[in-house]
Formats: sequence, C-alpha cells, structure tokens
Amino acid sequence: MKLRRYLVLAWITFSFIAGAGLSWADSPDQTPGPDIRAVIISQIVAFASDDAEAAWQYASEDIQQQFVSPDAFMAMVRARYPAVYRAGSIEFLSLVPHPGFMVQMLRIKGPNGRFWDSAYTLTETDKGWRIGGVVVEEAESGI
Repeated sequence: MKLRRYLVLAWITFSFIAGAGLSWADSPDQTPGPDIRAVIISQIVAFASDDAEAAWQYASEDIQQQFVSPDAFMAMVRARYPAVYRAGSIEFLSLVPHPGFMVQMLRIKGPNGRFWDSAYTLTETDKGWRIGGVVVEEAESGI
C-alpha cells in the first residue's frame, strides 16, 4: 500500500512538473496558472501523505477559521471529498478569472477509478494563492 501511494505521488509530481514546464514556456505574460497549479498539487500531495499541517497551509483564512485545526480540516476532506483526498490522477483544465479570485477546473480520477469534475476557488494573499473551496461532482461518462 505504501509503495502504491509513493508511486501515485511520484506520478502526480512528475505530471505536474512536466505540464508546468510546458505552461511556463508557452506563457510569457506570467499568468498565475503555474502558481495556482502548484498550490493545488501541493495540497493534493499533502492529502495523499496524510500530512494535515501541509494541507492546512494551502487553505484560505476563511477555511482555516471554519475548521479551526489541521486535523478537523483533514477529517472533513476525508469524509466529504474522497476523490480529492486520495486522487489517483488529476488533469488541469481551464483557469477562469473572476474579480477578486480565480477558478481552476480539474478532472480527478478518484480512488474508485471514477472521474470527477472539480472547480477550485483560489484567492491571492500576501502568502500566495490559497484554496477557498472546491466543488466536486461526478464527471459524465461518454464515449
């Protein structure tokens, strides 16, 4: 089980680095996309490692106030968002700007092999981008 988790973490990290490198090369205007992807990946890796403290640091101040502690936050994610908590793979889709925040769309393969569409809301703070929420729904299957 630990070997499988390590392989998943290695694959996620490799996929992120490879994809981020292409994005930086193709994006001379310095869009926030790479920084946003780095925050999301870092939090997903922290979930996969059961590192509540690390996952907590990427949550927005509002989320931190709502859940009070890293352990309470981790318990909520484990219970309500199993696809995020134990993502098998992730694919970054569109990044949608809004006044005051960004929404990063993802497709996540959950631990059960099913795919989930998710929308991460992020705000920029003096500490960098922070995740203010996520909406996850099962992806429609098709051909």
